[in-house]
Parts: sequence; structure tokens; C-alpha cells
Amino acid sequence: MNQSGAHAEVVEIFERGAVEHSPDNVAQYVTALVHTGRLSGHEVSRTLAEGLRATHGPAAARGAGAGAAGAGAARPEGFLGRLFGLPAAQASRGARAGGGPAAPPAAAFGAAAAPGVGSRANPVVVQMAEPTFGTTAWRTLRSMAGFVLVLSFVSVLIDERAGGGVLQGMMQNPDLQPRGPGAVKFDDVKGVDEAKGELEEIVDYLRDPGKFTRLGGRLPKGVLLVGPPGTGKTMLARAIAGEAGVPFFYASGSEFEEMFVGVGARRVRDLFSAARKAAPCIVFLDEIDAVGGRRNPKDQQYARMTLNQLLVELDGFKASEGIIVVAATNTPDTLDRALVRPGRFDRNIHVPLPDVKGRKEILDVYAGKVKLAPGTDLTVLARGTSGMSGADLANVVNVGALKAARDGREAVTAGDLEYAKERIRFGSERRSAVIPEDQKRLVAFHEGGHALVGLFTDGAPALHKASIIPRGPAGGMTMFLPDDSRTMATRKQLLAQLDMMMGGRVAEEMAFGESEVTTGAWDDLRKATQMAQAMVTQYGFSERLGNMNLGTNPEAYMALSDHDKQIIDQETRALVNGAYERAKRLLTRHRKDLEALAEALVDKETLDADQIRAICGLEAKKVSLTD
Repeated sequence: MNQSGAHAEVVEIFERGAVEHSPDNVAQYVTALVHTGRLSGHEVSRTLAEGLRATHGPAAARGAGAGAAGAGAARPEGFLGRLFGLPAAQASRGARAGGGPAAPPAAAFGAAAAPGVGSRANPVVVQMAEPTFGTTAWRTLRSMAGFVLVLSFVSVLIDERAGGGVLQGMMQNPDLQPRGPGAVKFDDVKGVDEAKGELEEIVDYLRDPGKFTRLGGRLPKGVLLVGPPGTGKTMLARAIAGEAGVPFFYASGSEFEEMFVGVGARRVRDLFSAARKAAPCIVFLDEIDAVGGRRNPKDQQYARMTLNQLLVELDGFKASEGIIVVAATNTPDTLDRALVRPGRFDRNIHVPLPDVKGRKEILDVYAGKVKLAPGTDLTVLARGTSGMSGADLANVVNVGALKAARDGREAVTAGDLEYAKERIRFGSERRSAVIPEDQKRLVAFHEGGHALVGLFTDGAPALHKASIIPRGPAGGMTMFLPDDSRTMATRKQLLAQLDMMMGGRVAEEMAFGESEVTTGAWDDLRKATQMAQAMVTQYGFSERLGNMNLGTNPEAYMALSDHDKQIIDQETRALVNGAYERAKRLLTRHRKDLEALAEALVDKETLDADQIRAICGLEAKKVSLTD
């Protein structure tokens, strides 16, 4: 192949894109254009002419435009380097008109056989740059902010639809619709006669407000019901509305709490706005301590706003005539002082736990809702449920009814109710527990000692039953019927209780010896020590200390002098030891009764008061509410 053919092949290969546009290949391509005579009309020629015109002026441009492969083409050595990024020597070789060696054919290109850039054999290398920590943190923060905004919008939308607000009218909210007076009356509320008496005046006011204001007096705005859980505070509020025949609004303190600022205050405004339209009416706020607790500078803003709005609605610039606000709480000490001042809650009514008479009335009400066996007397049950609230008594009747149904009986018996009381108060019986025979006898003597000391000691409460069946942590128990109609205890009654507590330990020693006594009396000893110490430090029953109250908490005891502490310890020990000696003398006199009672307990496991009295040769005693 001649030179012109080789140069033509180089031009054809380069323009077809079969080779890489490297600096060497571009220089050979320009050389081939010169040798084939195609440079004068080629795009490269015009580019050279423009470059020469800018670099050397019009003369140089004319020389290059002639197309001769002589001096005109050899002059722009530095320009070709600047144009194609080539060194000056390579640019000079690419623009030389002749005199050099003949240009090689297509094989002269260094990469003539190599594929183009981006092919599988000659891929383009791409390096991914890892994002910086700042970029990643910004993206995360931006995503979280968007999520929080969407969640807040959805929450507000749900709250508006469920709670009534901008999207729904205030009166479309079911919670803000006044409820009817209801069927609950004062006669349905038992065991709180004093509280009902104080609330009757509120009922009279709602029936005839003018009767109370004709002399210029101002009617109470708020009534605060205070008492333990389950004593009937909510039922009393419903009974007020039922007796007066007025609408009734109900809200719980927790319903005003929200994470969004202003929502709780808005709900308070909506509630009282609806109440003003339905006046005269009753607004009952249950568990008001959830929203009316003492304000603290560290509290969240929404909590303070809700309480402030409630204070304004109770006694603020707007009048709330005809609205009686009844609130209930178990912890009155936690309420804000501005909330319980006169003008907002004018009356505090204590709703206590029912006494024995009240418990009997409550049991009669709930027993009337189940099928009770004929002749069942609830008096003993009422005596044995000291400290239980109305809700607890309702649970006793319900558990008794379930047991009777489970056992296949047609009616609820006194035994079912007794089982329910003991299960709720002491736990379920552990009849599956494997108890050695010697331990069973020891528990029988222990409980028999408690029962006999209580039976023969003047001032002790009435004996109810004794059992050696384990319940909870106790291996057995002896139950008495305290007379909680008395609010005070005499010295004789306290000493009798000390004697009963020591009866179990004394019975163990008498039956098995001092070396065989067990740890079963640890709770009796703890209670006896606490009671004896209270008699010395609080009740003034110490001859050496006299009529003094030295405090009820450990801090007050630690503040005493060493001399006073020594006297307290000596007097406490004397009371406990005296109870031990009296119990020992009594059980020594009734040793045969103790052994017979222990044998009966081992045989039958549980004995009631009449059975114990029969074993001791005493007549049965009928228990009444006034005993």
C-alpha cells in the first residue's frame, strides 16, 4: 500500500471512531489530513486559521489558509499543543508537511485494535463519594421533621373529629351533650348518710334557686367530694342530678390532658359553654387531681394553661350562675390552693368508708340483685368486712355468686359469701400444699392459742373462726369481728389485743417446749411491738412517761434524748412481756380446752365461733351489729 492510501486509511479509521482520541492519535490524524490534501477544506483548517488569527495576526492566518504543507502549516507548533493538549514536539510532527517518514497504516495507531471508551473491554471507571456526616445528619433531621409534622396534623385532625372543635361544632361532641337526670336517687346510695345530708341542700337549690338568694346570700358553686376509692363519690354526684331533675355533664380530669398546648384549655371552655346553655345543671369532674394539682414552675405549659382555664371558669370574669360543679378526688392534699378556695369549691364533703351499719345496708342492696338462699343473714358478713368499701362489698357478693354457680347450687349461701370475703381479703386457700403432720399440729396449737385467749379475755373482740388452711403467706389464721362502730379504743381493749397476739407463741411453747417454737409468730410479735410502742409514745399509757405524745414518725423518735429512748424501750418491753405472762396464765388454766381445740382443728381444719365455744363448754353467742 502506497503512502496516500495509508494516510487515507488513517483518516477513515479516526473519523469512524474506531480509535481513542488520544494526543498521539490526533497528531497522526492531522498529519494524514495534510498528506491527503484534505486539510484546506477540513474543519481542522478553519480551527487552525481562527487560532492563528488570534495568535499571530492576519498574516499568519493567510499563510495557514493556503493549504500548503510547508511553512504555513509548520508555524503553529505551540498552537496545536494548546488546541489538542499536546507537547510542542508532538504538535510539530503532526503539522509537518513532508520530509518525515511515511505515516503508518491503521496499525500505526497505538489503540487501533482497542475498542472505544465505555465498552466492556474498556469500561468507564466511576467512583462513588460517600456522603459526609453533616449531609447525613441534615437528611435525617429533615426526614424526622417532616414525619413529626405529618403526625401532628393527623393527631389534631383525629382530636378535632373525636373531641369536637373547629371541624365539628361544640354541641356535636357526644361528651358535651347533657345527660338526663338518670334513675339514681339518694335512696340508692347506702353507707354515706352524713354526705347525703350535706348534699340535700344542693338539691334544694337546684330545684328552687330563688329561695336561697332572696336575702342576698350567694349559693355555693362547687362541691368537692373527698374519700377513699370505691366509697360512692360518683354515685353521689349522679344522685344529686337524679334528685334535682337537672342535666348532668360528666368529665374526667385526664380527658383535659393533652400533649398539644391549648387543647386542654379549649376542652374546659367547651364544657362550661355547653353547661351554661343547659343551666341549671351539674358538671361532675371525676379525679380532678389529674388536672388540678399544685402548680409548679417546672410544669409543662399545657398543664398550667388547662388549670388556669378551669380556675377562670369556676370563678372568673364570666358568670356561671346555675352551674353546680361537683368534683371527686382521693388525694385532696395534692390540689392547688387556688382551686379549693371559697368561691370555687365552697364545700368539702368527706365520704368515708362505711361502718358496720352501712356495710349491712350495702350488702343488702347488692344481695338483692342475686338469688340469695332463704334465711341467709348478712350481719356476720358485715361485721367481718371492716375496712371494705362499697366497691369491695359489691365484689364480695359477685364472687360469692360465681362460686355458687360453679358449685352447681341454686342460690347463694352464707358460706359462699364467707368464702368470697376470705378470698378477697386473705387470698385463695392453698389446699394443694403438702403440710407435714407435725407442722399441722403446731399450726393448730398456735391458732388455738389465739382463739382461746380472745375467747376468755375481757375486752377482746368477738371470735369469728379459726382455720389451719394456708392462705397466702400465712399457715393459718384466727379471725375476730371488731366493733368498728367505736372510734376510740380503751386501755383494756388494747391490752386484750396484746394478749391475743402473744397467745400463739405461748401455745407453741406449752405444747412442744421452748426449744421447738417456730418462726410462725414473727408477724404477731411485730404487731405487738408496734402497738405497745404506740401505747407508750402516742396514747399516754405509760406510767413512767405519763400523758405525753412523743411523735408518730421515726424522725421524732430519733430527736429524743437517750434517756427518753431508754424509757420507751423499757416500757414497750414491759407491755409485751406482761401480755405474754397473762396469756401463759390463761392457757395454763385452759390446757385441756387448748388440746381439744387443736385436735378438732387438725381433724376439721376450720372451726367457727359456735363450734369453738361448744368445745370449751360455752353456750353459742348470737352476733349482732351492736356487739
